[in-house]
Amino acid sequence: MKIKNVIAAFAFVATISLMSALGQTRPAPTQAAPAPATGPIPDSKIAVIYSAEFTDPKTGIARFGALASKLNSEFDVKKKELDALQLKASQLNDDIEKTKNVADPKQIAAKQDQLEQLKVDFKRKSEDAQALYDKRQQDVFEPLQADIGKALEIYAKAHGINVVIDGSRVPVVYAADSLDITRAFINEFNSKNPATAAVTKPQ
Repeated sequence: MKIKNVIAAFAFVATISLMSALGQTRPAPTQAAPAPATGPIPDSKIAVIYSAEFTDPKTGIARFGALASKLNSEFDVKKKELDALQLKASQLNDDIEKTKNVADPKQIAAKQDQLEQLKVDFKRKSEDAQALYDKRQQDVFEPLQADIGKALEIYAKAHGINVVIDGSRVPVVYAADSLDITRAFINEFNSKNPATAAVTKPQ
């Protein structure tokens, strides 16, 4: 059995959740108010934004890419350690496959025990590294998520938008192109918040 079928390749991947930044919860009313029998119907201006595009390395929000690069560089040593461990296991597995019919059975058994231990070590170290990475990722991106949420609220108010629907999270059957503010918002955010800008720490 090839080692690639036994040990999954480990990679650090930054996955960004914008729910905390964009998912605003409507406060519960203190008491129910009856709807007016007559009166003007308010004008509603709805816009659609696709938050998944924020993390595009080329056309998304620049600070995402900068923070992701910084985060991955912090874990470069751990990733190299795991890569080396996986390579060692793969080479040992290949050696076992090539010599199992001619080598001393005791030597093959010893190598198989060594391989099993490498699998255990790899699994434990990769899980520990991933848990540490996930925690660090949350700490790194949370301030940026807060900044994006505030900027989107300001953008919506400045353009008279009453409702913003995140098309990356809510299925949209149809929306005219004129309702899509994704590119305009990203461009404005990047112009005011360059990749090297410091993020605001959440209160």
